[in-house]
Amino acid sequence: MPTKILVTGGLGYIGSHTVVELQNAGYEIVIVDDLSNSNINVLDGIEKITSVRPIFEQINCTNLDALKNVFEKYVGIKGIIHFAASKAVGESIEKPLLYYRNNLVSLINLLDLMPAYEVEGFVFSSSATVYGQPPIENLPVTENSPIQLAQSPYANTKQIAEEIVHDAVAARMPIKTILLRYFNPIGAHKSAEIGELPLGIPQNLLPYLVQVAVGIRPELSVYGNDYNTPDGSCIRDYIDVIYLAKAHVSAIERIISNKQKNKLECFNLGTGKGISVLEMITAFENATGAKIPYKIVGRRTGDIEQIWADSTLANDLLGWHAETPLEDTLKSAYAWAKKINIKNN
Repeated sequence: MPTKILVTGGLGYIGSHTVVELQNAGYEIVIVDDLSNSNINVLDGIEKITSVRPIFEQINCTNLDALKNVFEKYVGIKGIIHFAASKAVGESIEKPLLYYRNNLVSLINLLDLMPAYEVEGFVFSSSATVYGQPPIENLPVTENSPIQLAQSPYANTKQIAEEIVHDAVAARMPIKTILLRYFNPIGAHKSAEIGELPLGIPQNLLPYLVQVAVGIRPELSVYGNDYNTPDGSCIRDYIDVIYLAKAHVSAIERIISNKQKNKLECFNLGTGKGISVLEMITAFENATGAKIPYKIVGRRTGDIEQIWADSTLANDLLGWHAETPLEDTLKSAYAWAKKINIKNN
């Protein structure tokens, strides 16, 4: 029988791409998602790509009883990949209690239930925001780089969540965990059947940029051109969402096959290359032929000046590499955006 994996937030952007990669690898998937930041139609996209429709339960992970029912109904879950969380930096500054409730209570509920249902494997969706703004001399960041003061409630929930997982393992709970610290996921599945579906005004660069490219929004706002970077705009490490998804397959396989050296491991997932906002605009225009009107506006609260990853540990221990050229990733994002725009018009 195929190994059964619970994926929370599995209809979201990263979650849906990970479900595709897990099903292609032969896993049986149970998705839990409350659809607060996702769309039920994503199930159709997953099925079109993999020819398998994953099990789906519409549940908020802060509801402990509802989660219990999932474990009772789908006996034999061997691992959990936990994506379900509120994730926008700007929104977290405006609604901090929402973020602390959603992101921490959901995690505690899952960890609380795992021993009762003999679920040993846990992969947690963390973030490069736990590093705060690293000193220039600490770039690129490794997993041993200092954890800096969180720049937003969202980032703080990721720091606290990692501490909760660490304490649970230290308390000798019978669980094996891997923390995956993402840098900036971009792109879409090459089939254009699934991709990023931000509700309302996008909070991240690329989804906003592609909406400008297809005419949904008139122009892109660049938040600051006076940072201490070569062109004055913020620098990030952008990783193709497909290869980010593949890292989760590698992580769950590492846990299930007992290859972990420790019961808690942590990996950075990035390309090792920093790209500025202005460089990304130029790269997108060159890759797609679309023109992106933009304006420089003031800095945005909570933004980090520059950060990029050292992913050597993931390369060596997970056997994982971010391989997709940036041009191909940008083309996939544009193809997805054009398809969605046609559907909505």
